[in-house]
Amino acid sequence: MTRNSRPGTERSPGVDRAIASPNATRDGQPISYSRAPAADLERWVGRFYVTIVNAPPEHRLDCGLLSDFACIRMQLRGNWQAETAVGLKSADNAAMMFGPQSRRMPISVTGSFISVGVFLRPGVCHALNGPKLADLVDRLETFTDLGLPEERWLDLCHPNDTPEDWVRAMEYEMRSLIADRAVREPDPISARFEAAAFADPTVSVARVAEEFGVEQRRLERIVRRDFGMPPKQVLRRARALDMASHLRGVADHAEAEAIALRYYDQSHLIREFTELFGMGPRQFVERPQPLMTLGLETRQTRRLETIRRLEPGEVKPWE
Repeated sequence: MTRNSRPGTERSPGVDRAIASPNATRDGQPISYSRAPAADLERWVGRFYVTIVNAPPEHRLDCGLLSDFACIRMQLRGNWQAETAVGLKSADNAAMMFGPQSRRMPISVTGSFISVGVFLRPGVCHALNGPKLADLVDRLETFTDLGLPEERWLDLCHPNDTPEDWVRAMEYEMRSLIADRAVREPDPISARFEAAAFADPTVSVARVAEEFGVEQRRLERIVRRDFGMPPKQVLRRARALDMASHLRGVADHAEAEAIALRYYDQSHLIREFTELFGMGPRQFVERPQPLMTLGLETRQTRRLETIRRLEPGEVKPWE
């Protein structure tokens, strides 16, 4: 696939001009305040994020999310709806556990919104003796349903505090959660597979198993448990997420050629992209995707830091 054949790259991403955020890309797409966890939480937390978006009271965003990791999300403002695998879920002020998504989950939100949360590392649900991750794929559960202290988490974010204050409060609460519920450490094999998917999602599962020095069947069992799906599906989704980040302008432009060449040809890209995102690459670029882009940008920052293309705190290529 040549540089000129990549769908959508000749156009700037569509932007919803009715919304505004304290943080944004160069082309005006809202992004989150996010950062890596403190050193003692690195095995447990991929990233903390704080999203603040202002919009007219009746303005409705119809968008979606596609995340490869389980995430604690606290929706502090806005009227939210999500089309999950078991039906429509609504919330306006709630703490929830989102499982990873196998494909785009349609999400809408009306009015200004605030969402803060914690992306969990693979294996953390198992280590915390939580729900089976496979049962949470394309679903969400409230903290109340999971027996977690919802009100305590919702009270972490005081209106007069800064986003960094909120992140520090979440770090403190994560330490308490780990101390109270952890029955084991997250499996290091899952952490290594996460890094492998970030580095090269076209790698074969057999090759990864060989590099890790484990039997392929054992690797497949661990990944199914800690990612909620088979390793081939995890890698395929990671490839699509990198392409989506590129199309929305929240990726390192220096990787553009390599990301495009992960697909055999344009038809291969269009077919797989449409299956996961529910639309072709060109429509994905032209249509405003604020919620999706927020998630992609946070993931891509973590990915670039993991593979050492970006240092923590360094200005991102899209800022």
